[in-house]
Amino acid sequence: MAPKIDITTYPGNIINGEFVPTQTTRHSIDPATGKPLYEVPVARKEDLDAAVSHARAAFKTWSKTTHEDRAKLLRAFVDAVEANREDLERLLTLEQGKPLGLSQTEVGMALHWLRTFATMQLTDEVLEDTEERTIYSTRVPLGVVGAIVPWNWPILLGLGKVGPALMTGNTVIMKPSPFTPYCDLKLGELAMTIFPPGVFQVLSGDDELGPWMTEHPGINMISFTGSIPTGKKVAASCAKTLKRYVLELGGNDAAIVCDDVDIEKCVPKIATMAFLNSGQICMLCKRIYVHEKIYDQFRDSMVEFTKNHIKTGSGFEPDVVVGPVQNSMQFEIVKDMYAQIAKSGWKAALEGRVREPGRGYFVEPAIIDNPPDDSRIVVEEPFGPIVPLLRWSDEEDVIRRANGLETGLGASVWSRDLARAERMARLIDAGSVWVNSHFDVAPDVPFGGHKESGIGMEWGLEGFRHFTNSRSIWVWKKVFD
Repeated sequence: MAPKIDITTYPGNIINGEFVPTQTTRHSIDPATGKPLYEVPVARKEDLDAAVSHARAAFKTWSKTTHEDRAKLLRAFVDAVEANREDLERLLTLEQGKPLGLSQTEVGMALHWLRTFATMQLTDEVLEDTEERTIYSTRVPLGVVGAIVPWNWPILLGLGKVGPALMTGNTVIMKPSPFTPYCDLKLGELAMTIFPPGVFQVLSGDDELGPWMTEHPGINMISFTGSIPTGKKVAASCAKTLKRYVLELGGNDAAIVCDDVDIEKCVPKIATMAFLNSGQICMLCKRIYVHEKIYDQFRDSMVEFTKNHIKTGSGFEPDVVVGPVQNSMQFEIVKDMYAQIAKSGWKAALEGRVREPGRGYFVEPAIIDNPPDDSRIVVEEPFGPIVPLLRWSDEEDVIRRANGLETGLGASVWSRDLARAERMARLIDAGSVWVNSHFDVAPDVPFGGHKESGIGMEWGLEGFRHFTNSRSIWVWKKVFD
């Protein structure tokens, strides 16, 4: 029978298969109410040192296990998570703020991701096989992986790092965001009943823990998801020990809408993909370029759909799409962007509203009507429910504008003419480009960014390779004949 979790108690960090309490604790808040949540441990440097030591010891055995043995334990872990999914979904809405339906989606995706990872395997590649010699390209695990998890999708993006790390033979130390520590600690609690001690550990800490991990000589790789400025600091820190890293950083995705679309069919998807999770997803529609022939009609339709179908409220209210902004720091950033509407003279097709004073960090969606290309709302990623619509007329020019920023995470092209749309998609410099959709992801499809949106890839076999070193083996057959 799968273990059951109690989402109200957090007796310690998960180190070597045990709860390790800390002298100092802290708590996050429910962003919908501003009320404090449960006390969680704050890791000390010695806690990290202990976790790394245990992870390195466990690696000696775990790295030699078979693919089948790793997959069996990963599937057992998935079953344990699924047995507790209702509690985890509720906890995710409490700590992150997202609507309960979206929490259910996130947990469901995480389960699917892990089950798929359990079927994926890097195998040797034969580069040459002659009478004289055979040359193989092989992959070997790196060692200890530090998984630094963001606050917007703490379960999916946390387990999206853990699964590939474990399946490629590494041990892993997961660090949740200080804003959302609860679900990841509970995942570690479930894991310690299934995996050997030291294989999968979880440390909750404050702002010091991340830099300790990136600088630690006993950690061989960092998998980080977060902002571009922090990602640059992670890369600089990892360089001190030449540890490997994968960075999935911010995006400012362009969506290009051509003049031949069915507006009523594509507006619901585009509007939802602009405001989902209160705009707090790196790969949402952040800049929507609409052909001038249909611009006014598209704008009016998107405003109408948003008014009628994009409800703002607590994640436990029915039919909510836009929950609270997750934390006070991000709330202030979004508030400042909304203040720019009046200061910069932007025209608001949908004004939106920052709800204050009151409980929770609530912001209602805003749509900005054709601001200048150099506006903050176009150039910066607000990570909130505010989006610009921009006119275009020339195909070459709109591709240039879509590619004009230093971000390149995702993008989309919308058109009935699939040949035209695919031709345009192939000209966009981004890690993922969709035709007639946006923000589709899958566990067996590589995911990552171009330019300042990241280094390396996650997921898919390409993502698995980033958790390994490449090794060439030359076998000469006739030396002793």
